[in-house]
Amino acid sequence: MKMLKITLTETTTNYYNQHNIMKNWKEKDLFEWLSKNYYKQLVNSKNPISRWDCYDLDKCHRVELKCRRKHYNTLILEKSKYDAIISESLKHLDIPIYINSTPEGVYLFNLNKIKPNWFEKSLPATTEFENRVWVKKIITELDISQSVKIK
Repeated sequence: MKMLKITLTETTTNYYNQHNIMKNWKEKDLFEWLSKNYYKQLVNSKNPISRWDCYDLDKCHRVELKCRRKHYNTLILEKSKYDAIISESLKHLDIPIYINSTPEGVYLFNLNKIKPNWFEKSLPATTEFENRVWVKKIITELDISQSVKIK
């Protein structure tokens, strides 16, 4: 019986390394990557409990960040976060942006170009797995085909 020898190419190895690193990203990691690779003047929101996470002075993007441990072709956005970032963006003539990282990439959604379809769904109260409290939330699911993949 002949044994097949399988070798990983550098491209495949890089993909798996990126996948493993990005599945453990926190919002701080995503912010740092965006600061170094996409935005020129990204700053954190002044208020730690703000309904958005950061702002780019150069592009006038008001940004909400989310990191997912698994890749999904549709990404959830809560209506309360959407309403808050849209409202604040309108006040300052900013562009409301929602950025999600998954193990397969970083996806940027310009919320001015999205028509959300809202519905109610039972979801964990927080994304922490130890907290098993479920609540009803009003959400939309954004298909990644509506985004710009920036990584």
